Amino acid sequence: MQQRHHFSPSRWSREHWVLASVYAALAILVATIIPGFAAAMRGQDENAHLTTIDLVLPPSALPAAAASLAEPAWQVVTVRSGQTLGAVFEQVGVPAGDMLAVLELPSADKALSRVRAGAELSFDINEQGRLRGLSFERDEAARVEIRLEEGKFVENVIERPLERRLMIASGEIDSSLYAAGEKAGLGPAVINQMANAFSYDIDFTQDLRVGDSFQVVYEEVWRDGERLRSGGVVAASFNNRGKEFTALRFERNGKMEYFDLTGRPLKKGFMRMPIEFARISSRFNPRRKHPVLGTVRAHKGVDYAASTGTPIMAAGDGRVAFAGWQNGYGRTIIIDHGRGYTTLYAHMSRLGNYKVGSRVQQGSTIGYVGATGLASGPHLHYEFRVNGAHRDPLTVTMPKPDPLVGAELAAFRAATAPAMAQLKRIEGVRLAAR
Repeated sequence: MQQRHHFSPSRWSREHWVLASVYAALAILVATIIPGFAAAMRGQDENAHLTTIDLVLPPSALPAAAASLAEPAWQVVTVRSGQTLGAVFEQVGVPAGDMLAVLELPSADKALSRVRAGAELSFDINEQGRLRGLSFERDEAARVEIRLEEGKFVENVIERPLERRLMIASGEIDSSLYAAGEKAGLGPAVINQMANAFSYDIDFTQDLRVGDSFQVVYEEVWRDGERLRSGGVVAASFNNRGKEFTALRFERNGKMEYFDLTGRPLKKGFMRMPIEFARISSRFNPRRKHPVLGTVRAHKGVDYAASTGTPIMAAGDGRVAFAGWQNGYGRTIIIDHGRGYTTLYAHMSRLGNYKVGSRVQQGSTIGYVGATGLASGPHLHYEFRVNGAHRDPLTVTMPKPDPLVGAELAAFRAATAPAMAQLKRIEGVRLAAR
C-alpha cells in the first residue's frame, strides 16, 4: 500500500526558509563577482595581441624642434640685367618698407643703390613674408650680413682678405696672340692687358710674326683658398721680329703705369691702334679706288674691319671737337688733342657718351663699329692729322714721353727688381728647353 507523505507548514518555515536564505546570499555574491571577472577576462582577451613599450623622449628633442622653426630659410636671387633693387624685393615678396629700412644702413646703401647684374642677394623671410635677414657681397673683400633684431635691422661686415699670387707664363706665336696666350694658360684679361701695354710699340694686327715669343708675370686673386680671377700684369717681355720689348708695372702719382727698362713710360701721346685686335682692311692710300663710289679717291686713313658694336677707343687725351653725322663718314667723332693733332673716327653704329666739348682720356670708349655713311661693311675708318694735314696712322712718328729721373727712377728700379728676376728666370727656362 502506497504511503503518501505530507509536509507540514511549520516544518518548511524552520528548515526550508533557512536554506533558501543561504542560497539567496550565495546568488547575490556570485552575481557580484562574475561580472567583474568576466570584464577582466574580456579585457585580457582584447589586449592579448598588443605590446606596450615605454619611450623616453631625448631632452633636446623638443627644444631642437622649436628652434628649427626659427632657423633661417635662405632664398638666393641672382640680379638680372636691367633689374632694379625694388624689382628684386618685389620678386621675393618683401615689402618696400623693409627695403627702405635696409637701405638706411651704410654698407647696404653703398652696395645696393646701384646693384649690378649677376650679383647674388640671399634673403631670409619669415612665414608672414617679412624680411628677417639679408646677405650679399659688398665687394671682393667684404660680405655684409643684415639681421632683424628687436624690430630693427642691424648690419655686420665680414672682412675677407684677398691674396695676390704671382704667376708666370710664356708662349710662342704660331697663329695669333690670343691662341698663344690661351695655350700658355692665360685668360682674356691678362692677354688684353699685355697687348695694351705693348700697343704703343707693336701693332698686333700687322707686326706679329710666327716665332715671336713672350714671357709674362701676372697676378691671380684668391680668397679663402679659392681662385677668384686673374689680376694685373706685373711685368712682361715680348720678342717681335727679333726686337725685345719690356713692360714693367710701377705706381706713379697713385696710378699704375708701364715703363720700359730705362724707366720711360710705354704710354705714348697716341695709341697706334684705337681698336683691339681688328683686321686692317684698307691702308692709307692717296690713289685708292673707293669701294662704294667706284672712283679713284684718296684714302686718307686706315680702315679696321670688325664686328658691329666693337668698342672704339680715343687714341689720345683730348677734347671732342665734333660728334654727329658727317656726310659719307656717317656717325663720326673728331678729337682735338692740342698742339695741332686731331684724330677722326667714322662709320660708327652709335656714339659713346661724349658730346662736343667733353674731355676724353686715352683708351676711353668713344663709340662702336658700324657701317653708317658710305661703307661697304662694318669697320672703323681712322684718320690722323697734324695741323690739318693727313698722316699715315701706321707710320707717323709718335713723340716719346720723358723718362723717370732721380728718386722716382731709384724707386722704380727697386720696385721692379723682383719682377725682372722672374722674367729672367722664365727666359732661362725657355732657353734651356730649346
